[in-house]
Amino acid sequence: MRVHGIDGTYELFRAFFGAPRATAPDGREVGATRGLLRSLAALARNERITHAGVAFDHVIESFRNDLYPGYKTSAGVDPELLAQFELAERAAAALGFAVWPMVDLEADDALATLAARCTEDPAVEQVVIASPDKDLAQCVRGTRVVCLDVLRKKTLDEAGVVAKFGVPPASIPDWLALVGDSADGYPGLPRWGAKSAALVLARWAHVERIPALARDWGVAVRGAETLAASLREGRERALLYRTLATLRTDAPLAESLEELRWRGPRRETLAELCAEIGDARFAASL
Repeated sequence: MRVHGIDGTYELFRAFFGAPRATAPDGREVGATRGLLRSLAALARNERITHAGVAFDHVIESFRNDLYPGYKTSAGVDPELLAQFELAERAAAALGFAVWPMVDLEADDALATLAARCTEDPAVEQVVIASPDKDLAQCVRGTRVVCLDVLRKKTLDEAGVVAKFGVPPASIPDWLALVGDSADGYPGLPRWGAKSAALVLARWAHVERIPALARDWGVAVRGAETLAASLREGRERALLYRTLATLRTDAPLAESLEELRWRGPRRETLAELCAEIGDARFAASL
């Protein structure tokens, strides 16, 4: 069997910026939730989903904000989008999916936990993480755990991770630590870019293993002396950024594999939710 872990937060953001705006009978903006319903239904149909869970950031802030004040927050997020987070969770549940609303951890941590658990189960042939988030590339294992970019219809296995980032999945947190991740709010180290980080980490794998002096790196990297100086000055920061980038695999997911079985929409609940958001046509279409 294949198990799908779906990044609900990403799908909600994508719907908010891509789907038409719409107003519920009570005046609330619900266009993103309507778009989410359609994208999840299409994913279930196109992927022939049998077992799945949808992870959401119930709140954007997490334990990582305690580690690094600059980590991403809800500041600047459109209030009309934030107001739909709980509604989106209800929509995914109405479609019949297991739903994981993360508070202290993040949605990515839930997906990483799912992948780690399922790889230990011989009944699971493949785990598909439906998200283009580069953080999740660290979860990829051969062809058994892959990432799916639903919008571009591209699947990333372990060979694909190496081809895209220049490093294997185990080094993705280190790569992000050096390069930075503007979406998550940490800058990486000065002068380090995607190519230089890939070249050095392909040889040394992890930040703490990289020698202090460029002459000891054993790889030819443009501007190596400057990069080495940046790393010597900022190695502790890089290790912190790596902690931020490293996904947790201990999220409290209560469902067993059988409880992840998707049996289709919960018709009555879905009809009630669609009436609430003024989208009876969607419920009827299913």
